[in-house]
Amino acid sequence: MSIKKTLTRRTALLGMTSALAAPMIMRPRSAFAQADAITFVTWGGAYRDAVTEGTIKPFTEETGIAVNIIDTPDLAKVKAQVMTNNVEWDIFDAPGAMGASGEKEGYWEPIDPSVFDASDMTVAPTDTLLPFYTYAGGIAWDGDKYGEGEHPKTFADYFDLETFPGLRTFRDRPSETLEAALLADGVAPADMYPLDVDRAFAALDRIKSEVASWVSATPQTIALLRTGEVDYSYTYASRVKTTAKEGGNIQFSFDQTLNGLEYLAVVKNAPNKENAMRFLAFAMRPEIQAATMELLGNAPVSKAAVPLISDESRKWLPDLSDPNHLVMNDQWWAEEFETVTRRFKEWVLT
Repeated sequence: MSIKKTLTRRTALLGMTSALAAPMIMRPRSAFAQADAITFVTWGGAYRDAVTEGTIKPFTEETGIAVNIIDTPDLAKVKAQVMTNNVEWDIFDAPGAMGASGEKEGYWEPIDPSVFDASDMTVAPTDTLLPFYTYAGGIAWDGDKYGEGEHPKTFADYFDLETFPGLRTFRDRPSETLEAALLADGVAPADMYPLDVDRAFAALDRIKSEVASWVSATPQTIALLRTGEVDYSYTYASRVKTTAKEGGNIQFSFDQTLNGLEYLAVVKNAPNKENAMRFLAFAMRPEIQAATMELLGNAPVSKAAVPLISDESRKWLPDLSDPNHLVMNDQWWAEEFETVTRRFKEWVLT
């Protein structure tokens, strides 16, 4: 991606945030088309509940197309399906780095631009990726256990084991994790890319002994806090918001966040491609975006959805004009995700 395009994307994200933030669950099916169904690979727990309520249920009610949900997107599994021509999944709910890497590798179907209104989108789609929302990742803790000044607020704090001793979590992927390590090591958000990978791993070496869980299933980032198995957790503002109604006192720091795009992609040779494209079009409707993001606490991509979001939900959106926050660069990860992921997984196991 050119510098101009990267700046345009960042500007769009800044503008978006400043302007404001069950069908039956089935096991994987064999690779054949179902006339009235699609398989959607997404994230579990309260996130899945919110997407189900805001997008999936009304989609099924309007179209009659059932949505079979599978938890926890995994790019390696997409690669295996595409490479063996045994594709079982239709739609993949992809964080920025995963989505961009999958696009580079040719894992997604081209998106028909006629199925949505690009003029209503704060971030333009690519040939194969449809922006779904903007998310904020950061530091969470149990407010009943830690009061003001007793918990980390920034990533430098998160890596400060002397001032804030205790067990932590991180995701089981390098994207977000390496950025957090470099922020902790003093790299300014404006100077983040290209990532200094060696420096990031050196910073992670200093905290590795206190990472109790490299989390793959996102709900665990909250569950481990609630059970007291970790003291602090890397999670998402939307996770803290959506789980608040379940009780407890999990808190989230907006002092410093990692912010990126979540995409929807149709898997290459998806068995139910036509229905999948209908789902993408439906998910971009302003009223559907507003209903879903109201529940999630993320920022909608639809411009017309923004006025429909409540003031309460907007409180969960970081101010990306603050230079302390980082907007992630998906195009850097598109080139480096597979190589860095191999190194990261080997490092975790050593």
